[in-house]
Amino acid sequence: MSKVVTFGEIMLRLATPAYLRFSQTDTFSATFGGGEANVAVSLANYGVEVDFVTRLPQNDIAASCLAELRKRNIGVSNIVYGGERLGIYFLETGAVARPSKVVYDRAHSSISTIERGMIDWDKVFEGADWFHWTGITPAISASAAEVCLEACQAANRLGITVSCDLNYRKNLWKYGKSASEIMPALVECCDVILGNEEDAEKVFGIKPEGFDVTATEGKVDSAAFRSVCEQLMARFPRAKKVIITLRGSINANHNTWGGVLFDGETLYESPRYDITHIVDRVGGGDSFMGGLIYGLREYKDDKRALNFAVAASCLKHTIYGDFNLVTVAEVENLMKGDGSGRVSR
Repeated sequence: MSKVVTFGEIMLRLATPAYLRFSQTDTFSATFGGGEANVAVSLANYGVEVDFVTRLPQNDIAASCLAELRKRNIGVSNIVYGGERLGIYFLETGAVARPSKVVYDRAHSSISTIERGMIDWDKVFEGADWFHWTGITPAISASAAEVCLEACQAANRLGITVSCDLNYRKNLWKYGKSASEIMPALVECCDVILGNEEDAEKVFGIKPEGFDVTATEGKVDSAAFRSVCEQLMARFPRAKKVIITLRGSINANHNTWGGVLFDGETLYESPRYDITHIVDRVGGGDSFMGGLIYGLREYKDDKRALNFAVAASCLKHTIYGDFNLVTVAEVENLMKGDGSGRVSR
Protein backbone atom coordinates (compact mmCIF):
# COMPACT_ATOMS: atom_id res chain seq x y z
CA MET A 1 0.00 0.00 0.00
CA SER A 2 1.14 3.58 -0.64
CA LYS A 3 2.53 5.72 2.15
CA VAL A 4 0.98 8.51 4.24
CA VAL A 5 2.70 11.89 4.64
CA THR A 6 2.11 14.24 7.58
CA PHE A 7 3.46 17.79 7.95
CA GLY A 8 3.79 19.97 11.05
CA GLU A 9 5.81 20.86 14.10
CA ILE A 10 7.23 18.46 16.64
CA MET A 11 8.19 19.86 20.04
CA LEU A 12 9.98 18.98 23.22
CA ARG A 13 7.30 18.26 25.81
CA LEU A 14 8.15 19.11 29.44
CA ALA A 15 5.50 17.81 31.83
CA THR A 16 5.14 18.08 35.60
CA PRO A 17 5.07 14.69 37.33
CA ALA A 18 2.32 13.26 39.52
CA TYR A 19 -0.27 16.00 38.94
CA LEU A 20 2.02 18.67 40.42
CA ARG A 21 1.44 22.31 39.53
CA PHE A 22 4.13 24.32 37.77
CA SER A 23 4.80 26.18 41.02
CA GLN A 24 5.36 22.92 42.92
CA THR A 25 7.74 20.97 40.72
CA ASP A 26 11.50 21.08 40.39
CA THR A 27 11.61 18.36 37.71
CA PHE A 28 9.97 17.86 34.32
CA SER A 29 9.50 14.69 32.30
CA ALA A 30 10.94 15.25 28.81
CA THR A 31 9.36 13.59 25.77
CA PHE A 32 8.45 14.74 22.25
CA GLY A 33 5.12 15.40 20.61
CA GLY A 34 3.09 17.39 18.13
CA GLY A 35 -0.17 16.86 16.27
CA GLU A 36 1.03 15.53 12.93
CA ALA A 37 3.95 13.59 14.43
CA ASN A 38 1.51 11.93 16.83
CA VAL A 39 -0.64 10.82 13.88
CA ALA A 40 2.45 9.45 12.15
CA VAL A 41 3.40 7.37 15.21
CA SER A 42 -0.09 5.85 15.39
CA LEU A 43 0.04 4.87 11.73
CA ALA A 44 3.51 3.38 12.03
CA ASN A 45 2.31 1.27 14.96
CA TYR A 46 -0.43 -0.08 12.68
CA GLY A 47 2.15 -1.12 10.08
CA VAL A 48 1.53 1.79 7.69
CA GLU A 49 4.49 3.35 5.87
CA VAL A 50 4.51 6.99 6.94
CA ASP A 51 6.78 10.00 6.44
CA PHE A 52 6.79 12.99 8.79
CA VAL A 53 7.87 16.29 7.26
CA THR A 54 9.02 19.25 9.33
CA ARG A 55 11.92 21.69 9.74
CA LEU A 56 14.42 21.17 12.54
CA PRO A 57 17.49 22.99 13.81
CA GLN A 58 20.84 21.23 13.71
CA ASN A 59 21.61 20.60 17.37
CA ASP A 60 21.64 17.79 19.91
CA ILE A 61 18.01 18.24 20.99
CA ALA A 62 16.82 17.93 17.41
CA ALA A 63 19.07 14.88 16.97
CA SER A 64 17.40 13.29 20.00
CA CYS A 65 14.01 14.04 18.48
CA LEU A 66 15.05 12.42 15.20
CA ALA A 67 16.24 9.34 17.08
CA GLU A 68 12.83 9.06 18.74
CA LEU A 69 11.04 9.31 15.38
CA ARG A 70 13.30 6.66 13.85
CA LYS A 71 12.69 4.44 16.87
CA ARG A 72 8.96 4.66 16.08
CA ASN A 73 9.56 3.65 12.42
CA ILE A 74 8.75 7.10 11.04
CA GLY A 75 10.31 8.13 7.72
CA VAL A 76 12.40 11.27 8.25
CA SER A 77 14.29 11.56 4.97
CA ASN A 78 12.22 14.56 3.81
CA ILE A 79 12.79 16.67 6.93
CA VAL A 80 14.58 19.94 6.15
CA TYR A 81 17.04 21.72 8.42
CA GLY A 82 17.68 25.28 9.53
CA GLY A 83 16.39 27.89 11.93
CA GLU A 84 17.15 28.56 15.55
CA ARG A 85 15.44 26.06 17.82
CA LEU A 86 13.00 23.27 18.54
CA GLY A 87 9.72 24.46 20.00
CA ILE A 88 8.80 23.50 23.57
CA TYR A 89 5.53 23.08 25.39
CA PHE A 90 5.07 22.77 29.13
CA LEU A 91 2.23 20.62 30.48
CA GLU A 92 0.61 20.73 33.91
CA THR A 93 -1.76 17.77 34.16
CA GLY A 94 -5.02 18.61 35.87
CA ALA A 95 -7.10 16.49 38.20
CA VAL A 96 -10.84 16.31 38.92
CA ALA A 97 -12.13 19.92 38.88
CA ARG A 98 -8.73 21.44 38.01
CA PRO A 99 -8.09 21.43 34.24
CA SER A 100 -4.75 20.77 32.61
CA LYS A 101 -2.67 23.73 31.45
CA VAL A 102 -0.33 24.12 28.49
CA VAL A 103 2.28 26.88 28.17
CA TYR A 104 3.90 27.24 24.74
CA ASP A 105 7.50 28.29 24.18
CA ARG A 106 7.73 27.97 20.42
CA ALA A 107 8.41 31.50 19.16
CA HIS A 108 11.15 31.54 16.51
CA SER A 109 11.13 27.75 16.23
CA SER A 110 12.64 26.34 13.05
CA ILE A 111 9.30 25.57 11.43
CA SER A 112 7.96 29.07 12.16
CA THR A 113 10.54 30.48 9.72
CA ILE A 114 9.99 27.89 6.99
CA GLU A 115 9.41 29.36 3.52
CA ARG A 116 7.79 28.29 0.26
CA GLY A 117 10.20 26.36 -1.91
CA MET A 118 12.18 24.83 0.97
CA ILE A 119 10.38 21.51 0.54
CA ASP A 120 10.11 19.70 -2.78
CA TRP A 121 6.54 18.44 -2.40
CA ASP A 122 6.55 16.49 -5.66
CA LYS A 123 9.48 14.50 -4.29
CA VAL A 124 7.88 14.15 -0.84
CA PHE A 125 4.66 12.78 -2.34
CA GLU A 126 6.31 10.11 -4.48
CA GLY A 127 4.60 6.83 -3.54
CA ALA A 128 2.04 8.58 -1.30
CA ASP A 129 -1.74 8.36 -1.43
CA TRP A 130 -2.63 10.40 1.68
CA PHE A 131 -1.51 13.76 3.14
CA HIS A 132 -2.47 15.00 6.62
CA TRP A 133 -2.09 18.36 8.35
CA THR A 134 -3.71 20.09 11.33
CA GLY A 135 -4.87 23.62 12.12
CA ILE A 136 -1.93 23.98 14.48
CA THR A 137 0.56 24.32 11.61
CA PRO A 138 -0.94 27.42 9.91
CA ALA A 139 -1.35 28.99 13.36
CA ILE A 140 2.42 28.97 13.96
CA SER A 141 3.31 31.70 11.47
CA ALA A 142 2.22 33.24 8.18
CA SER A 143 5.02 31.44 6.34
CA ALA A 144 4.11 28.07 7.90
CA ALA A 145 0.53 28.62 6.69
CA GLU A 146 1.82 29.36 3.18
CA VAL A 147 3.92 26.19 3.11
CA CYS A 148 0.96 24.16 4.36
CA LEU A 149 -1.15 25.56 1.52
CA GLU A 150 1.69 24.81 -0.91
CA ALA A 151 1.63 21.19 0.27
CA CYS A 152 -2.18 20.89 0.03
CA GLN A 153 -2.24 22.30 -3.48
CA ALA A 154 0.52 19.92 -4.58
CA ALA A 155 -1.38 16.98 -3.09
CA ASN A 156 -4.57 18.04 -4.90
CA ARG A 157 -2.68 18.33 -8.18
CA LEU A 158 -1.25 14.83 -7.70
CA GLY A 159 -4.59 13.25 -6.79
CA ILE A 160 -3.60 12.50 -3.20
CA THR A 161 -6.29 12.34 -0.49
CA VAL A 162 -5.94 15.28 1.91
CA SER A 163 -7.18 15.22 5.51
CA CYS A 164 -7.13 17.86 8.21
CA ASP A 165 -7.85 18.12 11.89
CA LEU A 166 -9.16 21.66 12.45
CA ASN A 167 -7.44 21.73 15.87
CA TYR A 168 -8.17 25.33 16.88
CA ARG A 169 -5.64 26.68 19.41
CA LYS A 170 -6.48 30.27 20.38
CA ASN A 171 -3.10 30.81 22.09
CA LEU A 172 -1.20 30.21 18.84
CA TRP A 173 -2.85 32.67 16.43
CA LYS A 174 -0.58 35.63 17.23
CA TYR A 175 0.84 36.89 13.93
CA GLY A 176 -1.96 39.23 12.90
CA LYS A 177 -4.16 36.84 10.93
CA SER A 178 -7.02 34.87 12.46
CA ALA A 179 -7.95 31.26 11.90
CA SER A 180 -11.12 32.45 10.16
CA GLU A 181 -9.00 34.32 7.60
CA ILE A 182 -6.38 31.62 6.94
CA MET A 183 -8.12 28.27 7.35
CA PRO A 184 -10.79 28.40 4.60
CA ALA A 185 -8.30 28.27 1.70
CA LEU A 186 -6.60 25.29 3.34
CA VAL A 187 -9.75 23.37 4.21
CA GLU A 188 -11.01 23.86 0.63
CA CYS A 189 -8.25 21.41 -0.35
CA CYS A 190 -9.45 18.66 2.00
CA ASP A 191 -11.29 15.42 1.28
CA VAL A 192 -11.64 14.45 4.96
CA ILE A 193 -12.30 16.98 7.74
CA LEU A 194 -12.07 16.21 11.47
CA GLY A 195 -13.06 18.59 14.24
CA ASN A 196 -14.98 19.04 17.46
CA GLU A 197 -17.70 21.41 18.56
CA GLU A 198 -15.24 24.19 19.46
CA ASP A 199 -13.19 23.92 16.26
CA ALA A 200 -16.16 24.33 13.95
CA GLU A 201 -17.58 27.25 15.92
CA LYS A 202 -14.38 29.20 16.59
CA VAL A 203 -13.01 28.87 13.06
CA PHE A 204 -16.13 28.95 10.88
CA GLY A 205 -18.97 30.08 13.16
CA ILE A 206 -20.69 26.71 12.74
CA LYS A 207 -22.25 25.18 15.85
CA PRO A 208 -24.94 22.69 16.87
CA GLU A 209 -28.08 24.34 18.17
CA GLY A 210 -28.56 24.30 21.92
CA PHE A 211 -25.25 22.61 22.72
CA ASP A 212 -23.07 23.74 25.64
CA VAL A 213 -19.86 21.74 26.10
CA THR A 214 -19.50 22.95 29.71
CA ALA A 215 -22.95 21.68 30.70
CA THR A 216 -23.03 18.19 29.21
CA GLU A 217 -22.12 16.24 32.37
CA GLY A 218 -20.70 13.61 30.08
CA LYS A 219 -23.81 13.36 27.89
CA VAL A 220 -23.43 14.45 24.26
CA ASP A 221 -26.27 14.17 21.75
CA SER A 222 -24.61 12.98 18.57
CA ALA A 223 -27.64 13.84 16.41
CA ALA A 224 -27.11 17.52 17.21
CA PHE A 225 -23.93 17.43 15.14
CA ARG A 226 -25.50 16.38 11.84
CA SER A 227 -26.14 20.04 11.05
CA VAL A 228 -22.47 20.85 11.76
CA CYS A 229 -21.38 18.19 9.29
CA GLU A 230 -23.87 19.37 6.68
CA GLN A 231 -22.77 23.00 7.03
CA LEU A 232 -19.09 22.08 6.72
CA MET A 233 -19.77 20.03 3.60
CA ALA A 234 -21.82 22.86 2.09
CA ARG A 235 -18.99 25.32 2.68
CA PHE A 236 -16.26 22.93 1.54
CA PRO A 237 -17.74 20.86 -1.31
CA ARG A 238 -14.54 18.89 -1.95
CA ALA A 239 -15.02 17.14 1.41
CA LYS A 240 -16.34 13.60 1.13
CA LYS A 241 -16.40 12.89 4.86
CA VAL A 242 -16.77 15.07 7.96
CA ILE A 243 -16.04 13.61 11.37
CA ILE A 244 -16.82 15.15 14.76
CA THR A 245 -15.30 13.87 17.99
CA LEU A 246 -17.70 13.87 20.93
CA ARG A 247 -16.12 14.40 24.34
CA GLY A 248 -18.32 14.60 27.41
CA SER A 249 -16.26 16.08 30.24
CA ILE A 250 -17.40 15.03 33.69
CA ASN A 251 -14.10 16.20 35.16
CA ALA A 252 -10.41 16.24 34.23
CA ASN A 253 -10.05 12.52 35.02
CA HIS A 254 -13.42 11.24 33.80
CA ASN A 255 -14.69 11.73 30.24
CA THR A 256 -17.04 10.03 27.85
CA TRP A 257 -15.70 9.61 24.33
CA GLY A 258 -17.19 8.90 20.93
CA GLY A 259 -17.64 10.31 17.46
CA VAL A 260 -19.80 10.65 14.38
CA LEU A 261 -18.95 10.41 10.68
CA PHE A 262 -21.05 11.97 7.93
CA ASP A 263 -20.58 10.92 4.30
CA GLY A 264 -23.06 13.36 2.79
CA GLU A 265 -26.03 11.08 3.30
CA THR A 266 -25.61 8.87 6.36
CA LEU A 267 -24.54 9.92 9.85
CA TYR A 268 -22.63 7.05 11.45
CA GLU A 269 -22.32 7.01 15.24
CA SER A 270 -19.66 5.15 17.21
CA PRO A 271 -20.08 3.34 20.52
CA ARG A 272 -19.61 5.67 23.50
CA TYR A 273 -16.77 4.87 25.92
CA ASP A 274 -16.83 5.86 29.58
CA ILE A 275 -13.20 6.66 30.47
CA THR A 276 -13.22 6.82 34.26
CA HIS A 277 -9.48 7.18 34.81
CA ILE A 278 -7.52 9.28 32.31
CA VAL A 279 -3.75 8.83 32.40
CA ASP A 280 -3.02 11.43 29.69
CA ARG A 281 -5.52 12.99 27.28
CA VAL A 282 -2.95 15.04 25.32
CA GLY A 283 -2.79 13.55 21.83
CA GLY A 284 -6.28 12.08 22.13
CA GLY A 285 -7.52 13.77 18.98
CA ASP A 286 -4.36 12.83 17.09
CA SER A 287 -4.79 9.19 18.07
CA PHE A 288 -8.36 9.40 16.76
CA MET A 289 -7.10 10.81 13.45
CA GLY A 290 -4.41 8.14 13.15
CA GLY A 291 -7.02 5.46 13.73
CA LEU A 292 -9.40 7.06 11.27
CA ILE A 293 -6.82 7.24 8.47
CA TYR A 294 -5.88 3.61 9.09
CA GLY A 295 -9.53 2.53 9.15
CA LEU A 296 -10.55 4.41 6.01
CA ARG A 297 -7.60 3.00 4.06
CA GLU A 298 -7.75 -0.55 5.44
CA TYR A 299 -11.43 -1.36 5.96
CA LYS A 300 -13.13 0.66 3.18
CA ASP A 301 -16.08 0.81 5.59
CA ASP A 302 -16.94 4.17 7.16
CA LYS A 303 -18.67 2.74 10.22
CA ARG A 304 -15.84 0.33 11.01
CA ALA A 305 -13.24 3.03 10.39
CA LEU A 306 -15.02 5.36 12.83
CA ASN A 307 -15.27 2.63 15.47
CA PHE A 308 -11.57 1.86 15.08
CA ALA A 309 -10.67 5.54 15.52
CA VAL A 310 -12.74 5.91 18.69
CA ALA A 311 -11.43 2.68 20.23
CA ALA A 312 -7.83 3.64 19.41
CA SER A 313 -8.29 7.04 21.02
CA CYS A 314 -9.97 5.51 24.06
CA LEU A 315 -6.83 3.41 24.58
CA LYS A 316 -4.61 6.49 24.13
CA HIS A 317 -6.19 8.05 27.23
CA THR A 318 -4.51 5.26 29.23
CA ILE A 319 -0.99 5.96 27.88
CA TYR A 320 1.42 8.61 29.14
CA GLY A 321 2.89 10.98 26.56
CA ASP A 322 1.70 12.33 23.22
CA PHE A 323 2.11 9.07 21.30
CA ASN A 324 -0.52 6.32 21.08
CA LEU A 325 1.57 3.17 21.47
CA VAL A 326 -1.01 0.51 20.66
CA THR A 327 -1.37 -2.18 18.01
CA VAL A 328 -4.16 -2.99 15.59
CA ALA A 329 -4.90 -6.17 17.56
CA GLU A 330 -5.32 -4.20 20.80
CA VAL A 331 -7.69 -1.73 19.17
CA GLU A 332 -9.74 -4.43 17.48
CA ASN A 333 -9.92 -6.32 20.78
CA LEU A 334 -11.51 -3.27 22.42
CA MET A 335 -13.85 -2.89 19.43
CA LYS A 336 -15.08 -6.41 20.15
CA GLY A 337 -16.03 -5.33 23.65
CA ASP A 338 -13.08 -6.43 25.77
CA GLY A 339 -12.40 -3.45 28.00
CA SER A 340 -11.79 -5.51 31.12
CA GLY A 341 -8.10 -4.66 31.43
CA ARG A 342 -7.29 -8.24 32.44
CA VAL A 343 -3.64 -9.22 32.29
CA SER A 344 -2.67 -10.58 28.85
CA ARG A 345 -0.40 -13.63 29.22
